[in-house]
Amino acid sequence: MDIRLPPDVEQRLHESIQRFVAQEYGVSLGGLGAGVFLDFCLKEIGPAVYNQAVADAQAHLQVHVADLENVCFAEEGGWWKPEGRKAVARKPASRR
Repeated sequence: MDIRLPPDVEQRLHESIQRFVAQEYGVSLGGLGAGVFLDFCLKEIGPAVYNQAVADAQAHLQVHVADLENVCFAEEGGWWKPEGRKAVARKPASRR
C-alpha cells in the first residue's frame, strides 16, 4: 500500500522532522534527508498505523450497527391508541 500525502502536509512534516532531529540530536537535516526519512516512515510504519486505525474504526462501527435495532425502532400502529390508557412505546418481545 502506498500512502500519499498532499504536498502541503508533506512539506509541513519535512519541517517537523528537521526540527525534531535538530532538537533531539543536535544535527541539521536537510530537506532531502527529511524526505527520505518520511518516505521510510510511510512505507515501514504507515501500514501498521493505518491497519490499526481501520480495525479501531471497524470495531466502533460494529458496536453502533449492533445497536441500530434499539436506536432506530419505531412503534407500529400508533394511530389508534387504546381508550383510557396512556400509550407507552415499548419494543415488542421479539426485538428485545
